[in-house]
Amino acid sequence: MKNLGQMMKQAQQMQTRMSEMQEEMEAHEVEGVSGGGLVVVRVNGKFDVRGVSIDPALIDPSDPEMLEDLVAAAINDAKQKIDVFKQEKVAEMTGGLPLPPGFKLPF
Repeated sequence: MKNLGQMMKQAQQMQTRMSEMQEEMEAHEVEGVSGGGLVVVRVNGKFDVRGVSIDPALIDPSDPEMLEDLVAAAINDAKQKIDVFKQEKVAEMTGGLPLPPGFKLPF
């Protein structure tokens, strides 16, 4: 039974670390950038959009597609940066051991 107690203690520690990581993900913000910095999107680690900045020179009513493309590119850039941050945090938590295929953490 000693092993069961040890396993329960480890599970509780892992749960605590996961909660801390979720809080850290919410607090962490990145900027997705496109158009050489003319469009900037700020998102947190939970991928909530916190702000969008668009240079007024890009606002051309006759060409909305260009602005739409730049906003989408900035969002994709932010998503990639969040994904990298998540991978780094998971590696810290798991001691660098890869997670099994298909296993997803709750964030």
